[in-house]
Amino acid sequence: MRYDHGRDLLWLLLRPWQLISRLLVLLLHFTGLAVRLVTQGNSTDHAVQSRLGQTVLKTLTQLGPCFIKVGQALSTRPDLVPSAWLDELIKLQDQLPAFPLDAARDMVEADLGQPVDRLFRRFPQEPIAAASLGQVYKAQLPNGLWVAVKVQRPGLEVVIRRDLVLLRLLAMVFGPALPLNLGDGLAAIVDEFGSKLFEEIDYDAEAHHARRFAQQFRDNPTVMVPAVVGSHSSQRVLTTVWLEGPKLRDPEELRRHGLDPTALIRTGVTAGLEQLLEHGFFHADPHPGNLIALPGRTGDKGHLGYVDFGMMDQISQDDRLIITDSIIHLINKDYESLADDFIRLGFLRPDVDRQRIVPALQEVLAMKLANAVSDFNFKQVTDRFSELMYDYPFRVPARFALIIRALVSQEGVALRLDPGFRIVGVAYPYVARRLLAADTAELRDKLLD
Repeated sequence: MRYDHGRDLLWLLLRPWQLISRLLVLLLHFTGLAVRLVTQGNSTDHAVQSRLGQTVLKTLTQLGPCFIKVGQALSTRPDLVPSAWLDELIKLQDQLPAFPLDAARDMVEADLGQPVDRLFRRFPQEPIAAASLGQVYKAQLPNGLWVAVKVQRPGLEVVIRRDLVLLRLLAMVFGPALPLNLGDGLAAIVDEFGSKLFEEIDYDAEAHHARRFAQQFRDNPTVMVPAVVGSHSSQRVLTTVWLEGPKLRDPEELRRHGLDPTALIRTGVTAGLEQLLEHGFFHADPHPGNLIALPGRTGDKGHLGYVDFGMMDQISQDDRLIITDSIIHLINKDYESLADDFIRLGFLRPDVDRQRIVPALQEVLAMKLANAVSDFNFKQVTDRFSELMYDYPFRVPARFALIIRALVSQEGVALRLDPGFRIVGVAYPYVARRLLAADTAELRDKLLD
């Protein structure tokens, strides 16, 4: 199961009834939206841009799973959309009405080859969650073990394949006219998005991700990953051990369970940094619904469980080292070196006029660091950069879109639990410890520098 725009275009052309009916629906929604974008998209009035963002949000939600995922992807791209849109798109909820129980049972039986009543001692009538790509049931195996069973929406692959083809065509036609950075490259961005989305609907791949994620945290007792039940999993059905605990939404609820929100924040941020800077394999969707607060095995009050491993990504060793550099340069307010870091990471072209860029970086970051490192707010800085990207040649390399999503999501969870939280206040001591550990020659060199 993979994305191939040429093959998928041919597939859809051979099904003209699907092509024409869906194209009419898309044109109905997008024509009016495109007119508003062309006439109002360049407005500098924040209220106008905010209303446009709300319209985009509503349109994408109405168009179903593929377009909901488009909105979530755009919410990580400050180089593509105005900051007022980002504020709206980040509200996009990945929720749809549940599909019927009979359809879920039919898919489980078709994929696993046995009746549901033989596979499970208990399988409920209603799911505990229903999202754009699938829904989750809390079931019980014959041996008494409680499990989470994720079942894919029926016909999802066909829907996504069809919509990606049409989305790419729309991007090629309307992209150059839209008030977005990189408008003439939207087709390539759709291709990148399509590849990631097809990975996300492959539950065999998700099972592999979960096992790999568990392996990299095997020596960290504060992070728990549910085991995959391979006998009850397939490409469209994924069964994992159930983790019982409150989600990271309400600090008062956490305290009622005897858990410490501050300890959980520190565990989550440290685990996120460990994923990015040590392992290079990270959970790209750490929103409150995917993070479960758990009591520690030894009475600690800050253990964390991760679920949903459909949206994962990797970062190279070279990029990890440069990011470590950039954190050090940020802390030291060394904006010239930070500009070099942005060039090395691909956020700026090598031939950029550094004499213009360094003052811009200083303008954005100096105020955020004026009081203390611990006051740094990643989301506010990202929003400010989204404005600068229209005046300076900043771009977000495709490989960093999910990293930004992960960092913004992680900080958002922390701010929900503690409005005074600042991510760099945890990142700085973590990086310092990482350098002191100096487990590679490159890191030892940075420590000596």
